[in-house]
Amino acid sequence: MTPDWEALRGALSRPPVRVDEPKLRRAAVALVLRGAEQGDELLFIRRAQHPRDPWSGQMGFPGGRAEPGDAGPLHTALRETREEVGVDLARDAEPLGALDEVRAMARLRPQNLVIAPFVFRLTRAVETRPSGEVDGVFWLPLDRLLDPAAHGEFPYEHEGATLRFPCLRLDDLVIWGLTYRMFEDLRARLC
Repeated sequence: MTPDWEALRGALSRPPVRVDEPKLRRAAVALVLRGAEQGDELLFIRRAQHPRDPWSGQMGFPGGRAEPGDAGPLHTALRETREEVGVDLARDAEPLGALDEVRAMARLRPQNLVIAPFVFRLTRAVETRPSGEVDGVFWLPLDRLLDPAAHGEFPYEHEGATLRFPCLRLDDLVIWGLTYRMFEDLRARLC
């Protein structure tokens, strides 16, 4: 599937739903699309293993927590993407718009964190350079991500019970939780 970029830009032009809780910490991520010979692709990362990270080892989008010097959530997404995967979105991409903010959950509990997702389209070829926070970088075909065959359930063990969450499965990669929720917002605007 090749997105209609103008239609996607239009779908992203409405103001995103904001989580209006001023005491929550803020973070931002980048959903980066690129054209490829075999079709358009979306950038994902696998987070490095870290004992204090509740999303350790999971698939996600490049991004992270806001720092005092950030001019706002868009700046956070740009800075974190450059730091985590070495891609300078301010230079190499065009911003298409923002998705709805998402309240973070970890181990079935709301976290003191709100994530602002931003969508970009690369305007030139880039080389990724993952930092120590990233265990892998994956450009996944948009067609496969949108295919109903990729949708499934992720069994999550919690306090002796197995819970099932919606997910995307591509080969040995599983995308669920916060990342799945943000992708579903993008999917709804693409389709």
